Amino acid sequence: MSNPKYDCAIVGNIPVKRFADLILDIGTFLLASGAHSGRVKSNITRMAVTWGFDVNLQPTFKGLLVTVKSHCREDDTITMFKESPTHVVHLEVLTRVSHLSWKVYEENLSIEETENEFDKIKNMPHYNPWIVSVAVGFSCAGLCFFAFGDIFNALVAMCGAFMGSLFRYKIAALKYNQMISISIAAFITTMITGGGTVFGIGSYPEAAMATAVLYLIPGVPLINSVIDLIEGYLSSAVNRALFAGFILLCIAAGMTLSITLLGIENFKL
Repeated sequence: MSNPKYDCAIVGNIPVKRFADLILDIGTFLLASGAHSGRVKSNITRMAVTWGFDVNLQPTFKGLLVTVKSHCREDDTITMFKESPTHVVHLEVLTRVSHLSWKVYEENLSIEETENEFDKIKNMPHYNPWIVSVAVGFSCAGLCFFAFGDIFNALVAMCGAFMGSLFRYKIAALKYNQMISISIAAFITTMITGGGTVFGIGSYPEAAMATAVLYLIPGVPLINSVIDLIEGYLSSAVNRALFAGFILLCIAAGMTLSITLLGIENFKL
């Protein structure tokens, strides 16, 4: 992407370090919110060409390495790295940052205006845990119907998914490692749905056990891993795949523990 509109007399006074700090802040926030590496690059590149910078990015799962060079001051170059915050998917952040990058590119926003707009995006409230947990419960109930469960199985799946999701958010709010919250959520969900199996609730209680934990499946990391692999970001792709794989292992551990405690044998869907 090239932009012949930038004027060194106007943008040439932007310090390279200030621009690098801004794009590192934006890039790591995007990575933590669920963006794949190509999306991070495209959003940052729009800003770079508007303000007369050349940027090389090396995204990883844990952070972002950038090298910035000014077109207006040939000897002004900097390389910096920043770790990303805890990964919590927030798709509205991706949309708003994309809109901001296009606004910079098309309307020539100043770096001060861009910093102010991005601060507003960073301070956006996250999704309400109660609303998300209710939505998770209904979605898992729907999946239970797809697995040939009846209305009673669906209700058990809904209760298990709702409680597990709510506990996951509450534990995550205590700043514990998210793998702990995922394992405990899988355990709680399976204990509730496993109770349906023990007491014979519904015609196909195994369907509730199998579908109620599906809200924990790391869909975003898995999809981003494939996208990064296709686009050539191999290190990021491998890191995301390992992260997703470990989440699946935590889900399996939580389910196994609850199934063992409930004494359920020969569980199969």
